[in-house]
Amino acid sequence: MLDFVFLTKENGLIMGPLSRLLGWILNGIYEFLALFTEDVNGIGMANIALCIILFTIIVKMLMIPLTIKQQKSTKLSSQMSPELTAINEKYRGKTDEASRRKMQMETQAVYDKYGTNPMMGCLTLLISLPILFALYRVIYAIPAYIKDVNAMYDLAAEAIQGVEGYAQTLADFAKEAGLRAISVEKFVGYDIGVISKTNIIDVLSKCNENAWQSLAAAFPSISDTLTGYSEPIINVHRFIGGLNILNNPVENGNYFTVGILVPILAMAMQFVQSRLSMAYTNKSNKNKQEDPAMASMKWMNVFFPIMSGFICLMIPIGVGIYWITSSVVQIVQQFFINRYMDKIEVEELIAQSQAKRAKKLKKMGIDTGSKMAEVAKTSTKSIEATPKSTADYANIARKNNNSAAGGTGAEENQENTESKDTPVSGGSISSYANILKNRSGK
Repeated sequence: MLDFVFLTKENGLIMGPLSRLLGWILNGIYEFLALFTEDVNGIGMANIALCIILFTIIVKMLMIPLTIKQQKSTKLSSQMSPELTAINEKYRGKTDEASRRKMQMETQAVYDKYGTNPMMGCLTLLISLPILFALYRVIYAIPAYIKDVNAMYDLAAEAIQGVEGYAQTLADFAKEAGLRAISVEKFVGYDIGVISKTNIIDVLSKCNENAWQSLAAAFPSISDTLTGYSEPIINVHRFIGGLNILNNPVENGNYFTVGILVPILAMAMQFVQSRLSMAYTNKSNKNKQEDPAMASMKWMNVFFPIMSGFICLMIPIGVGIYWITSSVVQIVQQFFINRYMDKIEVEELIAQSQAKRAKKLKKMGIDTGSKMAEVAKTSTKSIEATPKSTADYANIARKNNNSAAGGTGAEENQENTESKDTPVSGGSISSYANILKNRSGK
């Protein structure tokens, strides 16, 4: 088999179906636009750059539910942050088993209180990432998913297959043109029957205007044929200002071209998008103290837009157009989602989250009664009133334990009195209190 990096159709277990679904959407957009254009060699032509823009808008719109869910998770996290920070500070430096257990109990109580879990934000990201990766696969392999574009390349590939020794010639051309999407060493030496038309199309789909001229020169016997077949391919990839989305923004070291606007716009739009997202996060954050995570996020929101601008200088304009469109769509989405989220009260969001969590637990056969709710309230209240001593920490843990077990206040007071002088069993909460007291007194 030939070693191609990203141009043939994706056939992975997860990425394969997603790529085919997105490819079906892109093909539908192209065929719709082709209805309003003239045919070339019997093939309907549309503008691929416009297809990429519409395709990106549609996919981003389909992902709105995931975006809203992520924003809700962010808002809940900002409300929980002070309480979780208080717990971490409370048990800072405590490495004994009793402290670790109590820290886990109180942390879980906070998540129960808000009806969420530590993996809530990560789960949304894990769902959206395969979609984004599949989106890139389709953008990079347009001839594999748009039938009419594939048909244009098919004519050129068939003409090349008719030339004797075309495999060696094509390998030499790929090496000279710097088409690193193929392994030249593996390309050479295969029989004509093994190198399929699809493999040739993979090579041709990497050719910009200059590469097509070099290809025609490499096959002098069919140079006129290849030039004729390349014209509709080049035309379908043209964009505003005569740009060709297969070309790089900078050609032959010339930075003073229209194409230089693509990396500049990509960098600017991503910077605006990150600033808008960061502004909402800061607005939702109850904990006004600067923490390392927020500082790191601010740094990344500056670094990544600049990095994307440099990357756009070295990749085809078509990918840059996708980045720009994606950022613009996300800016518009973020603006309206922020306004929508501002109308949702935190209490309402918590109630919705608790209801969803209770429904999931009920399906799993777990009963969420009032006792657990009481434990959550008691635990989070104890966080707000920061204890003064190690003994207070133990009393809070006992109080939570008695609440979960249905204990009364009298029993709790009696246990507090007894725990000062009376020996207790090694596995009880009171024993942990005495141990912690003795340690604090040393």
